Amino acid sequence: MSETNERIIIYQLLPRLFGNLNTTNKPGGTYAENGAGKMSYFTPARLREIRKRGFTHIWFTGMLNHATQTDRSAQGLPADCADVVKGRAGSPYAVRDYYDICADLADNVPNRMVEFEALVARTHAAGLKMVFDFVPNHVARSYHSLCKPDGVRDLGEDDDRSQFFSPNNNFYYIPGERLHLDNIGHADSAYVEEPAKATGNDVFHAWPGQNDWYETVKLNYGVVDGRLCDVPKPLSTWKKMADILLFWAAKGIDAFRCDMAEMVPVEFWNYAIGRTKSQFPNVQFIAEVYNPALYRRYIHEGGFDNLYDKVGLYDTLRDVVCGRRSAADITHCWQAVDDIAPHMLHFLENHDEQRIASDFFAGDGLRAVPAAVVAASMGTQPFMLYAGQEYGERGMDAEGFSGRDGRTTIFDYWCPEFCQKRAKGRRALTADEKRLFDFYTRLLTLQNSQPALREGSFFDLTYANAHHPALYAFLRHTKKQTVLCLANFADEPLRASINIPQHAFDCLRLRAGKRKAVELLTDAEIALTLRPDAPISTEIPAHGAQLIAF
Repeated sequence: MSETNERIIIYQLLPRLFGNLNTTNKPGGTYAENGAGKMSYFTPARLREIRKRGFTHIWFTGMLNHATQTDRSAQGLPADCADVVKGRAGSPYAVRDYYDICADLADNVPNRMVEFEALVARTHAAGLKMVFDFVPNHVARSYHSLCKPDGVRDLGEDDDRSQFFSPNNNFYYIPGERLHLDNIGHADSAYVEEPAKATGNDVFHAWPGQNDWYETVKLNYGVVDGRLCDVPKPLSTWKKMADILLFWAAKGIDAFRCDMAEMVPVEFWNYAIGRTKSQFPNVQFIAEVYNPALYRRYIHEGGFDNLYDKVGLYDTLRDVVCGRRSAADITHCWQAVDDIAPHMLHFLENHDEQRIASDFFAGDGLRAVPAAVVAASMGTQPFMLYAGQEYGERGMDAEGFSGRDGRTTIFDYWCPEFCQKRAKGRRALTADEKRLFDFYTRLLTLQNSQPALREGSFFDLTYANAHHPALYAFLRHTKKQTVLCLANFADEPLRASINIPQHAFDCLRLRAGKRKAVELLTDAEIALTLRPDAPISTEIPAHGAQLIAF
C-alpha cells in the first residue's frame, strides 16, 4: 500500500506531559518540582511503536516558545509576569516567539532548535508525519522574537500605537489607556501595558475579565467592526504570518493545525495557504472552525484541507454516549456535511474537550467504544485520537491552574496517570485498560489495512433498522470488500436483526447469497446469508461494536 493511499490517523500529544516521568505532581508545581517531558523522549523505537498502532501523523502540541512563569534568564529567556500567564508552565497558545521552540522540551536549552530538527527527522524516519501548531489569532502579551531570521521585522515593531486601528499595525491599541487586570484579581499588578492592546478573544477595551484570554493580544488582519477593511492586500500582518508558515514548512513540517482559524479572515488563509503550498505543495492545513456556516468558505476559498467536526459529529456522539440523544441523530451529522465529508476531521477527545472517562462525560472510556467505531469508520476523513484516550485517562486531577475539570491540563507541569502506566508497561494496566488499549490499536490499524474502511463508499443503514434505537448501522464498500459496521450505544447487549434494504444492494451492487465473513475487531468467523428480504442476526455487546467484513 502506498503512503498516498493511507487514511490520515492523527495522534495528538503534549510532549511536556507525554514524556514526563516525574511523578511528584504537586498542584501548581514548578518546572523544578514537577518536571517536563523532552523531545529526546521520542526515540526511534517509541516513534515506531506509535506508527505500529495505526497512526500516520503525530500532532506535537505546544512546541512553540510560549509565555511561562519558568525563569531561564541565564539562557536569555526570563519568566513572564505571573499575572498574565495561565499556570506555571503557561498556555501553549500564548506564543512568545513564533520562530522559537519551547525551552521546557529541550535537554540543552541553547540547542533547542537543533533538537527539534532531529525530532522531525526521527518522526519521518519512523514513517510518521508531523503536525505543528500555527496560532494566528493572538500572541502572548510579552511577544518578542529573539530567534527571528535576519531581516525580519517583529510583530508590532513598526506599529503606530496612537491609533486604535491602522491597516499597517499588527495589533489593536486602546490609546491613552493602560491595561487593567482588576477583573482577574490583579488590581495592583506589576505588569504594565500602555497603551493597552486588545485581548485575544476580541476584547477591544482595556478591562479583560477572568474568562477572557487575558494572557494574549489580538493580531490585526485588517478587520474593523467585524469587516475586512478595503485597503490594498496583503497587509503587514498577513505577510509576517505567512513568512512564519514558510519558516516551519522549510523545517519539514507536514501539516499545520491552525488554532481558532475562524477568528482570522478567510482572505488571509487564501493568501497564506496559497503562498505556502506554492513552495511546499504537500503541506496540509487543518482548521479549528466551529461555525458550520463558514465550513465551505474555509475549504473552498481559504484552502483548508480539513476542518474540525466538533459542533456536528463530536457533540452528537457525546450526547448519544451519555443517553441524551438517539443514535439515529448521527445520520443528520453526515447529511449536513455530505458534500465536504472527506474534509471533516473526526475526534472524540482533544486538549479542549473533557476526557471520555471523566466524571463530566461518560465516566468510563469503554462506554465510548461504539462512538469511536462510528467516528473512525464512517468515511475516508481523518480521525484523531488524543494521547491517554486509549488508556481511559480520566483527567480528574487538580493540577493547578487547570483545576479538576475533566480535562488534562495544558497550563501546568504534570505527569498524567496514563503516562505513569505507559512507563511501567502493560503490567500496570487493569483488565479494562488493556481491553480499551487493544481495542483502539485494532480499530486504528484496521482503517488502513482494510480496503473498504480505507477508501470505500458509505451507506447509512439506520433508516432500515429503526427498531433498534440504540443502534447505528452503516456499510463501507469497495468492489472487493464490504464491511457492515454496527455500533450499540445501549447499556445492554443487543440481539439485533440487521436489515440491508434493496436500495443498498442496488447502489453498491451487492450480490445476494451466502458469505464467509470475519468480525474484524475479534477475528471471529461468521457465516452470512445476504438477502434484502432476510435480516442478519447478530448479538452486539453493551457499549460495543462489530465490523463484519465479507
